[in-house]
Amino acid sequence: MKKDIDFSPVTGVELVITRSEKSGEAQWDVYLINKNLIELETVMITSKGYGSINGEEKETSILRHMIGKVEEQSFARIEPIQPELFQLNNEYWVSYYILDKIFDKKFVFVPDSIQQENLQYIPELDLMGVRHA
Repeated sequence: MKKDIDFSPVTGVELVITRSEKSGEAQWDVYLINKNLIELETVMITSKGYGSINGEEKETSILRHMIGKVEEQSFARIEPIQPELFQLNNEYWVSYYILDKIFDKKFVFVPDSIQQENLQYIPELDLMGVRHA
């Protein structure tokens, strides 16, 4: 049962939404950054968007991603994201193992947090983006 699992606090793991240029058009992607000195194993991520646009409730499909390993002090691309979804809450549940211990955290990018004026340099990716730790 879930109550029997010892979930340790997540440290050294961030999600970022980045902006890059592809053929003159903006490309937005979601990445997981592992700042730890140990690899993450069996990384499982679910993503969904929810909220309202112009007073109408919206919810996206739930997407599931599996990444076998994210090496120490490295990153992994999770998925592309469409700018139209920035008007919604974009939720990412991230679960992974370090050695035999499971870690679990929910990251939520709130509406309008992903705007040009909020972008900052993400040195791990050499891109501009928005961080969520």
